[in-house]
Amino acid sequence: MYAYYSITKMSNIVRLVIACIVMGAAVALCVFGFWGWGILVLFLGGVVLLSFFFNENMIIAQWFLRKENTDKAETWLLKITDYEKQINKNQHGYYNLLIGLIESRKAPLKAEKYFKKSLSLGMKMSHNIALAKLSLAGIAMAKRNKREAQMYLQEATKDDKNKLLTEQIKMMKGQMAQMDKQVIKGGYRQF
Repeated sequence: MYAYYSITKMSNIVRLVIACIVMGAAVALCVFGFWGWGILVLFLGGVVLLSFFFNENMIIAQWFLRKENTDKAETWLLKITDYEKQINKNQHGYYNLLIGLIESRKAPLKAEKYFKKSLSLGMKMSHNIALAKLSLAGIAMAKRNKREAQMYLQEATKDDKNKLLTEQIKMMKGQMAQMDKQVIKGGYRQF
């Protein structure tokens, strides 16, 4: 258990160095004729190298989020103490997106900063960008800022190239239409 804890806390550069050393040992084992051990060590080095690009805590947290178990997802994400050192730079936006998704279920207005930070750090997959913008549209609607909500909703529609979020976008547009109906002549909302 201690070994796993120390591996999850180590810097991302240290993971890369360990992966290179293990891969070198695997090549050396194969050169000296120990093919079985060489292949096994090469596989282990590949797993360590893979953890350089994709943090295992984030993968497990995503799995728990898909199962809608936010408590366990949050505990796995909290094991990442310094994401700038422990996670590859390309994954920083995804980390903030996951934190924002977890925070949005507890306190939606506090999650706004995480979604904006995930967009500023950048993400490669367009459906994740659309998800962040759709979440920001929902937060803007909760703040009764219709213009900002429409802007984020249009951007989310444009970024949803694979049409994975079409139902959520339609639902959000329906809620926005309901928001218009709640305003009466004098500009006051009905309760």
